[in-house]
Amino acid sequence: MIKKETSARCPRLDTVLMVEEFIKDSDGEFRKKQLWEALPRKMMYQTFSVTLDYLIVSGKVSVDSEGKIGWIFYPKQAEKRLKEAHLFWRKK
Repeated sequence: MIKKETSARCPRLDTVLMVEEFIKDSDGEFRKKQLWEALPRKMMYQTFSVTLDYLIVSGKVSVDSEGKIGWIFYPKQAEKRLKEAHLFWRKK
């Protein structure tokens, strides 16, 4: 469960969408602080952290072992691949 702090910034929808698009375009190039500094619009670091936490928890981005942030949410490609014969879900 995510602990809500009273000093945390709540991002607006346009902010979340901007960060999403930027991560999609620069997939796996930046670490957290580098990504924040390279954003097209500036924002508070706390707001950026809350936005990034949301994207990680929702399964849209991930952080690799080097700390680089990448986009992992491709629902159309996943659906297409699951229809292939050699890829399937096992039922227990």
